[in-house]
Amino acid sequence: MELSPHLPITDEDRWQAVADRDEAFDGAFVFAVATTGIYCRPSCPSRRAKRGNVQFYALPEAAGFRACLRCRPRDTRATDPKIDALRRLCRYMESSDEGPPTLDTLSKMAGLSPHYLQRSFKRLVGVTPRQYYDALRIERLKSSLRGGDRVTGALFEAGYGSTSRLYEAAPSQLGMTPAAYAKGGKGAVIAYAITDSPLDRLLVGATARGIAAVYLGDNDGALEQALHGEYPAALIGRDDGGLGRWIEPLLAHLEGREPHLALPLDVRATAFQRQVWEALRAIPYGETRSYGQIAAAIGKPKAGRAVARACATNQVSLVVPCHRVIGANGALAGYRWGVARKKKLLKKEQAGPKT
Repeated sequence: MELSPHLPITDEDRWQAVADRDEAFDGAFVFAVATTGIYCRPSCPSRRAKRGNVQFYALPEAAGFRACLRCRPRDTRATDPKIDALRRLCRYMESSDEGPPTLDTLSKMAGLSPHYLQRSFKRLVGVTPRQYYDALRIERLKSSLRGGDRVTGALFEAGYGSTSRLYEAAPSQLGMTPAAYAKGGKGAVIAYAITDSPLDRLLVGATARGIAAVYLGDNDGALEQALHGEYPAALIGRDDGGLGRWIEPLLAHLEGREPHLALPLDVRATAFQRQVWEALRAIPYGETRSYGQIAAAIGKPKAGRAVARACATNQVSLVVPCHRVIGANGALAGYRWGVARKKKLLKKEQAGPKT
């Protein structure tokens, strides 16, 4: 039985748990390796298979595969009772139609303190209990819309008490309005502008809800091509005169006059990417962190390489300051827009903001 598609953790999150040998996910799923015919629990100490050979299953049974004799994925006797309690809460929220449960309610059900519950739930699932419930609700909405239901009927079926609540959630959870999602995403619009900056050309792309892209380069055509490649289904148009409210603070930031960027974003990301990006935005202006330090900060100390991938896939440079992450030895490592630009950014920030 494959993992239910409405769970708010993705295969990328599951693969990360396997790469980290994260015991917190034992019992949540198993992974099977096509080349060996064996399936294991996420924490199995065996040598890791290639990602392309791995499939994920919800139960400790994978049709056509043999159970690993090393990690014994069928043996659930050693499961942490606190982890079992968190999984029961997941099942409860998946079946609940009474509205979002409070943290106090969930903590009493699990027999855990609210602080421990919040921290442990995010470590196991990748999001908070409230974010998990919201993800379940939005997936119910998506399922109804894909099935042809009208927006009004779908929103009440999914548990939204009013249309205003749904449209408040839509930008961050659907990435577009419910009507646009029902049409397969057609009609989503990104306007962009390109201007000179202290780091050559700066492309800024935005929807009506926030910034969707911040790119640096020396060739307008290459920047435009990157934007179309990032959002192939969107309607994209250039508007050099209409994005001043986004461009001005970004230019001020590059000039050292605006150290703190608090701009709204309209980007899609996995739970793991969100964790990394939140940690990046918490790095103070003028400071740096290593990939390992970011991995430790999000509770996944062995995920340094995955942190690097999350930095490399960051569509909104500067706003999410991935340039502030360096190698453990102090080397600048890579940067999507070139190590030379990364060096200039860090040098300017370490000199302090202009007054």
